[in-house]
Amino acid sequence: MSQDGESVPEDIAATRRWLERAVIGLNLCPFAKAVYVKQQVRFVLSDAELPEDLLEELAEELLRLRDTPADEIDTTLLVHPRVLTDFLDYNDFLDRVDALIEALDLDGELQVASFHPQYRFADSEPEDPGNCTNRAPYPTLHLLREASLDKAVAAYPDADVIVERNLDTMAKLGLDGFNKLLAE
Repeated sequence: MSQDGESVPEDIAATRRWLERAVIGLNLCPFAKAVYVKQQVRFVLSDAELPEDLLEELAEELLRLRDTPADEIDTTLLVHPRVLTDFLDYNDFLDRVDALIEALDLDGELQVASFHPQYRFADSEPEDPGNCTNRAPYPTLHLLREASLDKAVAAYPDADVIVERNLDTMAKLGLDGFNKLLAE
């Protein structure tokens, strides 16, 4: 159930668990906890079944984020379980995401980070635990304000070690440990 008493779809509930247990719980993103506890993270469940529909929905969410004060919505997670479930298709789609940001004249203002259950970094093996740093229960586009990100990085000592620390965390946890962390 959500705070207002409405039931929460399982896709969003699983994404919240991932955010709480992995992203915040493992401190994969040291900036996530502050906006989450202030309820400045918007969770959107897409019903898109075609990439074109997802792109349209992404445009709406980018504009909503641009037009909403950061103290109301600082970041958005657009969860899309019915489209781009194949990682290679998803990865190809990210070029369209970048083009959309430019077309909306949001380059330098907003950016999109990518998460997928099959996420795989270039030159890594599919079972490399390091891939888990970008694995979410469902394909997810994370809309970020660059100003908020710049502010958070400036306030965080040694922000340049975050990636290395995350890879070490995942190597110690392993794939089984990561999957257990997200299980109910």
